[in-house]
Amino acid sequence: MKTGLVWFRNDLRIADNNSLFKAVSENDKVIAVFFFDPRLFELDHFGFKKTEKYRAKFLVESVIELKESLNKLNITLLVYQNKPEEIFSKLIEDYKIDKVYLQKEWTSEEKKVFDFTKNEVKNPNIEWVESYDQFLFHPDDIPFNLQDIPKVFTNFRKKCEKFTSVRTEVVIDPLSSDNLLENTTDIPQISDLGFQEFETDLRTAFPFKGGESQAKQRIQDYFWNTKKLSFYKKTRNGLVGVDYSSKLSSWLSNGSISARTIYHQVQKYEEEIQKNDSTYWLVFELIWRDFFKYISLKHGNDLFRIEGILYKDYSWSKDIQGIHQWIHGETKESFVNANMIELKNTGWMSNRGRQNVASYFAKELKLDWRVGAAYFESLLIDYDVHSNYGNWQYVAGVGNDPRDRKFNIELQSQRYDPQQKFQSLWQQPTLF
Repeated sequence: MKTGLVWFRNDLRIADNNSLFKAVSENDKVIAVFFFDPRLFELDHFGFKKTEKYRAKFLVESVIELKESLNKLNITLLVYQNKPEEIFSKLIEDYKIDKVYLQKEWTSEEKKVFDFTKNEVKNPNIEWVESYDQFLFHPDDIPFNLQDIPKVFTNFRKKCEKFTSVRTEVVIDPLSSDNLLENTTDIPQISDLGFQEFETDLRTAFPFKGGESQAKQRIQDYFWNTKKLSFYKKTRNGLVGVDYSSKLSSWLSNGSISARTIYHQVQKYEEEIQKNDSTYWLVFELIWRDFFKYISLKHGNDLFRIEGILYKDYSWSKDIQGIHQWIHGETKESFVNANMIELKNTGWMSNRGRQNVASYFAKELKLDWRVGAAYFESLLIDYDVHSNYGNWQYVAGVGNDPRDRKFNIELQSQRYDPQQKFQSLWQQPTLF
């Protein structure tokens, strides 16, 4: 009798989940576990909480759905508010685990947690099965060796599009009901994680909840019900409202949906409804996401170095007042302020907004770009370590932008918010 344990991290789904697929295929019994690791809610060395309330709430919602979905497969999800290394040995002993299945992570903090946990598990017979499962193009399929990943996105994209296929989705069948265990563990509320309950700001462009079924519903609405996908390229630089973009990044970031699932839904849409520049452009954005993951794989901790992957030695400021004004939307640029106030109040910011506020922070104020990246990490619901730090390096001139561009904030505001609807929506309230 073989028993497998699936350790869920940033792959909070049952559909197209390779760790879960392998576990169900290779074992007689399967158990699942998720940890609300307290390190995720501590302060970083810049003074920001690693995970603020918006993403914390989205995470809780996602785990609630994961537990319900697994239950339909007759798999029990154990949930702990502990560091994994404190619990794992007992789990393996109590449930007589033979193999542990998990999504492979490679950035430093995630890797440390895995290493700590492995080191605490003294049983040499445990097999750890890691799967690369967050890509559109699997690392075994791309036409590059890791060290030969191009510095320029266009070169990466064109070769991948020409020589690489997206894998089909794996399907997981339910186990028999006797696989379920008695479960006394509870999913925490956000108050248990150190946050006060809060209401979603009615102005937000991201009023959605976390979880796999929510991600599928978003695809149903954005693709099939409204057919907004057909206009994605025209509207994607929008600032106000729910439907200017797909908004799928938040579910992608914690793995409530896979990039492959989105890709295959786009393919189906192109076959059944319409194929145009907009349908292609959503896949184009998924490839951008892959690109930053491969840059991260190639360059390791250089993703977090102030010199970036280019080892550029710029003089960065740590002006506390400048950072404070940027965070609180008190700069001399109204367009920057509106975007920062939106982020502070909702945990969301448009792609256009992110490029502008990051350029202003790094190129105008010349502030240490890592501070801006850490603030984004704390606040953004759709925080993804590779895209976040890759994009910040790109904008700061220490990453993958071959042209080292700087945004003209005033022109950007005139172009993308000509009637100032967005800036009016997020005007700072009068201070008394």
